[in-house]
Amino acid sequence: MFGVVPDYQALRKQANLLRHDVVKMIAQAGSGHNGGSLSAADMIAYLYFYQMRVDPKRPDWPERDRFVLSKGHCSPILYAALAGRGFFPRETLWTLREIGGALQGHPDMTKTVGVDMTTGSLGQGISAAVGMAIGGRLDRLNYQVYCMVGDGEIQEGQVWEAAMAAAHHRLENLIVLVDNNKMETDGETRSIINVEPIEDRWRAFGWVTERVDGHDIEQIHEGIQRLLGVNDRPGVLVADTIKGKNVSFMEGQAEWHSGPTNQEQTELALRELEGLIE
Repeated sequence: MFGVVPDYQALRKQANLLRHDVVKMIAQAGSGHNGGSLSAADMIAYLYFYQMRVDPKRPDWPERDRFVLSKGHCSPILYAALAGRGFFPRETLWTLREIGGALQGHPDMTKTVGVDMTTGSLGQGISAAVGMAIGGRLDRLNYQVYCMVGDGEIQEGQVWEAAMAAAHHRLENLIVLVDNNKMETDGETRSIINVEPIEDRWRAFGWVTERVDGHDIEQIHEGIQRLLGVNDRPGVLVADTIKGKNVSFMEGQAEWHSGPTNQEQTELALRELEGLIE
């Protein structure tokens, strides 16, 4: 954590810098997931540039906080944050999805410095995060585990098995962030399998819940701090977000769940994001 009170303006700028890198790297790679990466940017910026205790010079530091991107298809936003924090050179971002490269389409802890868990198959990341939290307790290490899931992902039964286990073991060192952008690859989440009321579902499994605007970093901060203050129960931050946030033609459009921008779209998106960074 860089200070007692976050610099909200700096974190907002950082989130848009991450968005800028996401659009650029996916366009260059010719494939990738823009929509969910952009919706998660404010939460990722808050975690990596303020909240989480990590050290790029010691990526395997036993007492570091852990982050698991359970919605692993949105790896570009994680890679952008890791590069921004200095885990690897920013130039590496432009090698996204290259065969044999360090930045694969889903996070791989054996290839990418700073990635705490390999993810991709939806529902498995949160299970790994539960195991990490239990491991920290057994090893008597004072680290926090943060895990991000998608709202479409919580349609997976495995998510709720993990949620039940976390509550049973009273994992106060685990916080899950739900990127509730209300879209998945086939359209609106509510029309495929409705996951609302999300808070009631998590509470029924024994979790403490907070619901915030996932693009308001002050609300994100306050919600996370309240969850960190809870004893003997895991916490979940339900963050209402917009798919493709801050790129005008992507916002709220399921078609941007995956796929690159063409040259004209790339230039427009980068201009829009640059206007938010200046």
